[in-house]
Amino acid sequence: MRENHFMANSTGVLRVGVVGVGSFGHNHARVYRELASEPLQRLEFVGVVDADYGRAKSVAAEFSTQACTSLDELISKGVDAVSVAVPTAAHLEVAGQLMTAGIDVLIEKPLAITLDDADQLIALAEHNHRIAQAGHLERFNPAVRATFSLITQPMFFEVHRLSIFTPRSLDVDVVLDLMIHDIDIVLAFTNSPVKEIRAVGLPILSKKTDIANVRMELESGCVANFTASRVSTERVRKLRFFQPQQYVSLDYSRRDVLVLSVDDGSRSPAQLDPFNPASMAARAFPGITPYKPPVEQEEPLRAELSSFLRSVRKRSSPEVTLEEGRRALSVALEIVHSIAEHSRRVHLQELTQAGS
Repeated sequence: MRENHFMANSTGVLRVGVVGVGSFGHNHARVYRELASEPLQRLEFVGVVDADYGRAKSVAAEFSTQACTSLDELISKGVDAVSVAVPTAAHLEVAGQLMTAGIDVLIEKPLAITLDDADQLIALAEHNHRIAQAGHLERFNPAVRATFSLITQPMFFEVHRLSIFTPRSLDVDVVLDLMIHDIDIVLAFTNSPVKEIRAVGLPILSKKTDIANVRMELESGCVANFTASRVSTERVRKLRFFQPQQYVSLDYSRRDVLVLSVDDGSRSPAQLDPFNPASMAARAFPGITPYKPPVEQEEPLRAELSSFLRSVRKRSSPEVTLEEGRRALSVALEIVHSIAEHSRRVHLQELTQAGS
């Protein structure tokens, strides 16, 4: 294993790259180029790798970097930190090779295809003393960041994540593709082990589950209902939860938060701004005080990559650890198993074949 190149770099310039430049990796490349164009970032975007070399060349040309023909070639360029955005099944192989070579990694979600793969990634990061971050992007959504300080004792979540069908990410089902974002957020908000899961799902336009509904009960007593679909006619990204004397509504897409609290009587209707939608809600529901916490707007991916690079420079634990990525993966796989059990119980495969 070579020593981390950045640690020996007297100029303080951090060299970064991307492996896998499909839809997700393309955006990583875009943000790295934007950051590298800012002198204060002290960042060099070294290159990209993709199984489709033509795509790698196209992305490299778009973002003024180099297309490497192999992972070995990217490593040979002295890269310090890399985003791994290859198909999930290849995460262990690619991230493992990078970490063994002394390179820090951000691994896109889901962390791995199996818990055994996730455990091997964690072990490799520890053995090679690497900074390794799980790529749970919604943790860096400004609305999510603004909500953490509001958490007291969440007791009920209602979460919807609906997308229009696209052929990307069909190597995993909708639970590992979309719902895992919200699983991670709920687990982070509650910090409680899972007690029970009940789930149902259906394949619609692919051979894997495209729509799923889940009821999850946590040891804390909190219950979370999740609905995820990649065959919707609209795009919805919303999370709502109730805690004592408070309702919180978070819109991932709009990146805003609305809080409704039981009024303690400290504010009269005359104090409310009549042109503010939250104030209008308060007038419509006397006894309820609305509040929109300040949300510091920043593109979530830029915030995520900036956080990763800070951890690399400071050799500090990333905001989203591999262990947290494994935790979300473990729950997601349990949901996948529950869906399969339900399908067998109601003879779904036989019904689907009969209707085809």
